[in-house]
Amino acid sequence: MMRFASLGSGSDGNGLLVEVDGTRILADCGFTLSDAVARLARRGIDPASISAILITHEHDDHVGGAARFARKFGVPVWLTHGTLQAVAEQFSEVAGIEFFGCDQRFAIGAIEVEPYTVPHDAREPAQFVFSDGAARLGLLTDAGSLTAHMQAVLSGLDALVLECNHDLDMLWEGGYPQHLKQRIAGKFGHLDNATAAQLLAAVDCSRLKHLIAAHLSQQNNTPELASAALAQALNCEREWVGVATQRDGFDWRQV
Repeated sequence: MMRFASLGSGSDGNGLLVEVDGTRILADCGFTLSDAVARLARRGIDPASISAILITHEHDDHVGGAARFARKFGVPVWLTHGTLQAVAEQFSEVAGIEFFGCDQRFAIGAIEVEPYTVPHDAREPAQFVFSDGAARLGLLTDAGSLTAHMQAVLSGLDALVLECNHDLDMLWEGGYPQHLKQRIAGKFGHLDNATAAQLLAAVDCSRLKHLIAAHLSQQNNTPELASAALAQALNCEREWVGVATQRDGFDWRQV
């Protein structure tokens, strides 16, 4: 049995907990050390019990607290060679560094991890599908556009944490500088609500038991717009779609 929960999701910090039979993976740690410890406590987790930290990419809202957490609690960190190159100084005193490539699955304890590549403005970004051998949980945030490979990997999932960063109209009409708007909406930026919905329409969702809208912009999106877009794609009630918040993430769910 696999369960998962979010410590928080958004531009101020990200972290997703995945647990199977005592193996606990923290995918990203974009919080300060004290904040990460406090957020873990809210989920009933001792930080020393984390089996590994997986890093998607080098942006601070995903990697900011990982090195300090790893040093404090002796937790190994898994990341791509490209990501480490981008944050090499930050991780120079971390003893347990492990590398993965996006072309091969690997196991951490009872959890199988399938990394996959995504288009994002980072050195060697990755996202993940987690499995306990029966159920599959997909994580997709920080991708500017969809690819056939992403659709293949994310088809037939039991649960999906899916980026709905912005509503395009809110982004273009908002107060961000033009260059930032173009970066966010670009093919290496972030998924908007409509593109996230397009992904759902393109993949097999017949097994899907949990769908969480994640990484919402606090300036350029609303939970109502994000969940409505995903619900329309699935032809389900908007209330069935969960939303990960920046402050609280979301509580444990089980597959």
